[in-house]
Amino acid sequence: MKSATPLLAAAALMAILSTSPIAAEQSILLQSTTSTKNSGFYDHILPLFKAETGITVHVVAVGSGQAIKNARNCDADVLLVHAKADEENFVAKGFGVKRHRLMYNDFIIVGPAADPAKINTLKDAPAALIRIAQTKTLFVSRGDTSGTHKKEQTLWRSAGINVIAASGKWYRETGSGMGATLNAAVAMGAYALTDRATWIAFKNKQGFNIHVEGDKALLNQYGIILVNKARCPTTKTNAGQRFIDWLTSPTGQAAIQGFRRNGQQLFFPNAAKN
Repeated sequence: MKSATPLLAAAALMAILSTSPIAAEQSILLQSTTSTKNSGFYDHILPLFKAETGITVHVVAVGSGQAIKNARNCDADVLLVHAKADEENFVAKGFGVKRHRLMYNDFIIVGPAADPAKINTLKDAPAALIRIAQTKTLFVSRGDTSGTHKKEQTLWRSAGINVIAASGKWYRETGSGMGATLNAAVAMGAYALTDRATWIAFKNKQGFNIHVEGDKALLNQYGIILVNKARCPTTKTNAGQRFIDWLTSPTGQAAIQGFRRNGQQLFFPNAAKN
């Protein structure tokens, strides 16, 4: 009888653990962008988070527009994207609980070393796009409603250029992710807008250079949002919020700060500004 007591105690403990919120949520689904995935960011961050919490994060990496759509369809616990207006609308419509500022980097315009449109000396991104349009130099767009694509469209509007009229001519749309779009740009000798993290990790540069950078209009801010359980009853609220709390904590922010590729920092934490 004495030998059965520890077994009964262990069984009781397991029963308690199995009904606790976090124990029942040992994995979450994160809808995110291709830039964070392709840069190796999650390979760096997620093992650190799992080691501390035991929670596994499964990542679906698509354009921000598709990621938000997936989250609206309740195919996510947490959303991490870079399309601020759409993120705020997601929360305002009740699909997300709260948008948290997480980290930032920047967008850049890259192109062939020969720089056929002569934009290398320009610091103003819309001015560079005007010159590309005036010279009808090839430009490759993602064309996929991603955060990068939406930023690009904003820049064209600021430049007063109607790229729809140029579609299929000097303006080409891939409908693909950032890596595939960069490969297409390299193959065609075309310019492209990309986030810096993806560019640093991109291996097929073939002499392509950064031609325009540093304009405030090229800021690339990332936000993170817990999906609202009131809209999506299957949301793993406790584990999802724990992931957000960890990323925005000093520990998580230090982990973001420490992420490097080729000796370069890819993302800059700024959750403290929430």
